Amino acid sequence: MRKHIVAGNWKMNLSEQEAIELAKEVAEMRVENTEIVIFPPAIFIPTLSKLNLNLKIGAQNFFPKDNGAFTGEISINQLKEAGVTYVLVGHSERRTILKEDNTFLKEKVNAALEKNLHVVFCCGEELAIREQGTENEFVKNQLNESLFHLTQEQIQNVTIAYEPIWAIGTGLTASSAQAEAMHLFIRETLSSKYTTEIAAGISILYGGSCNPTNAKELFACPNVDGGLIGGAALKSADFNSIANSF
Repeated sequence: MRKHIVAGNWKMNLSEQEAIELAKEVAEMRVENTEIVIFPPAIFIPTLSKLNLNLKIGAQNFFPKDNGAFTGEISINQLKEAGVTYVLVGHSERRTILKEDNTFLKEKVNAALEKNLHVVFCCGEELAIREQGTENEFVKNQLNESLFHLTQEQIQNVTIAYEPIWAIGTGLTASSAQAEAMHLFIRETLSSKYTTEIAAGISILYGGSCNPTNAKELFACPNVDGGLIGGAALKSADFNSIANSF
């Protein structure tokens, strides 16, 4: 049976003290049958890990080499030493702003899995793709080029997060029907590549402006197993409401 997961991506926000306070508040949330993961800015990870809050801590980014002359980057080994167990790969902001392509994301997936970290792999289309009606082909290509080289054993250490980029910060909203349709397509694509049983066990999260208002409707969809939460994850009350929306 696949997990319900609610993950908070804090992005490049908060001071250290604010991060500590938010992490403590998240750790105190009473949530049943749902795994909670936080993705704080990397500089705060060691501090939050040392608090021993019984929280899953993830990294928003890393470089897919163990060490070397990569100025400004952080390695998987360094993140593991700091207490990280999850990593984000392929977030829309890293694809669009920082130009990480499918080939590079494949390297990141491989590096993370080799070090036994759990990958949250993000995929999704921009507005132009949605308007053309080619969103399924676009997302399938992202999966093919970055994920579908993995073995049956490896793919089970991956969670997929669908991000409709056109519905993030644009004023447009993806309906629960649109979210469910893409989540179902992703699961069917996984099933055709691997097996129905493996596809049924992989959590697929929704990452398109999920908030306390729409979370219950989204999480009621059969193939939506949780959310990758952005802005709403910065307020513990909102995050708590979302996490208790199943």
